[in-house]
Amino acid sequence: MTAAAVPAASPASTGEQSGVRLARSRRNAELSLLLLAMVLVAAYAAMVEAKALDTVTPDFWIPAAALGLVFLGLHLVIRWLAPYADPALLPAVALLNGIGVGFLRRYDLAQAAPADRADLAIFAGTGGRQLAWTLAAVVLAAGLLAILRDHRTLSRYAYTLGLAGIVLVMIPAVLPGRFSEINGAKLWIRIGGFSIQPGEFAKLALLTFFAYYLVRKREVLSLASRRVLGIDFPRGRDLGPVLVVWLVSLLVLVFEKDLGTSLLYFGMFVVTLYIATERVSWLLIGLLLFFGGAYLAYVLGSTVGGPFANFYDRAQIWLDPFAEPYDRGYQLVQGLLTLGTGGLFGAGPGGGQPTLLPEVQTDFIFAGIGEEIGLFGLSALLVVYLLIVERGLRAALAVRDSFGKLLAGGLAFTLGLQVFVIVGGISKLIPLTGQTTPFLSAGGSSLMANWLLIAVLLRVSDGARRPVTGGGGPAARPAGGPPEQLHGAPTEVIRP
Repeated sequence: MTAAAVPAASPASTGEQSGVRLARSRRNAELSLLLLAMVLVAAYAAMVEAKALDTVTPDFWIPAAALGLVFLGLHLVIRWLAPYADPALLPAVALLNGIGVGFLRRYDLAQAAPADRADLAIFAGTGGRQLAWTLAAVVLAAGLLAILRDHRTLSRYAYTLGLAGIVLVMIPAVLPGRFSEINGAKLWIRIGGFSIQPGEFAKLALLTFFAYYLVRKREVLSLASRRVLGIDFPRGRDLGPVLVVWLVSLLVLVFEKDLGTSLLYFGMFVVTLYIATERVSWLLIGLLLFFGGAYLAYVLGSTVGGPFANFYDRAQIWLDPFAEPYDRGYQLVQGLLTLGTGGLFGAGPGGGQPTLLPEVQTDFIFAGIGEEIGLFGLSALLVVYLLIVERGLRAALAVRDSFGKLLAGGLAFTLGLQVFVIVGGISKLIPLTGQTTPFLSAGGSSLMANWLLIAVLLRVSDGARRPVTGGGGPAARPAGGPPEQLHGAPTEVIRP
């Protein structure tokens, strides 16, 4: 007797089942990491109260629980709409966002009178507002995932988004100072009690346009005219786009008086150009143009003043902040002293003095947190940022289409550059720029724009990791992947 033949599973069904198991495994890993992040946030809140209040109130866990519910909702949306997305992005961002809310709650406690601290409402003050902004930002990110089912759809609206980005950048520059200027920088739109920073959203729109434009023009921009010291430099006629963006960045520096935004726009274009062409010469040209423009602005600021005076003052403070430690250099000096006070291990959550540091809730939140968690704690936060950037670059490498590669690579670099700009400013590596620390600083514009950035990265990573099937057939093997294993495939004898 012969055994009954067992029908072999079709390649299509096998591929689909393995893909479903892989997606489920990734989402379960994401959920586990998310729960761990919220436990760390709750522990941080408990330590803040123990140090600042000498007791732990019964309600210390409520902000962490509220954040956990918000992020759990986004996790469910990802599980449904982007099941193959990178499982490390959401927990890493949730941890940063939670630490930011916890520190802002600690700042509210420091501002309150000692007798009133124990009775300070959980959802009051800057921390309570940041919690509300987090809810709005996460809902916005979930809405983008629901609308944007394929990242390549953005390329259809590239020119529209590019125009919208330019308009958003220009609005604060043309508005009167009373509607747009804060601390010398014209970056805002202020109407009554409402304010928004349109440049945070402009960077996403402009980056989408850059990615689309460079996909179409990368062959031309890759052409070399001559080779110098082993580096192929582009033709002179191809420098037009870089010079235009350089000029726009200088205009931002002049009229909006903000070095950070100017550096961010120009940097993300040049790096996206490098990703598209793989020409180191573009990076060299970009660095020369930016530093040349910054030096020109410094020289003009020292001689003619006017719109360049703000940049000149920032450069002078950077060169010697202790020359006027109680006047122009006060903020930077206090930031450096705060970081020095924290030392290696910090004063402990709740043990610092954040009220002595100007703008600690926005520009200098990294220094305020550093006073309490020390160099080791700040290094851990930087590692979390590095993880987010690395995961974004990994999605860029894995995605199959050129537009997705440039978009994800540019988004990841932009986030990393923003962290470098703010950390470099408070540590006196570069002049102060006034940029916000992503996911930590108080403010709705920055938080919502950066959550939208994460939503796009999630969508790109989902497209990169999703098995490709064609016509109901087996999952297609990506180009350059490992060879297909044939030992488990069904065979068929064909007789002549």
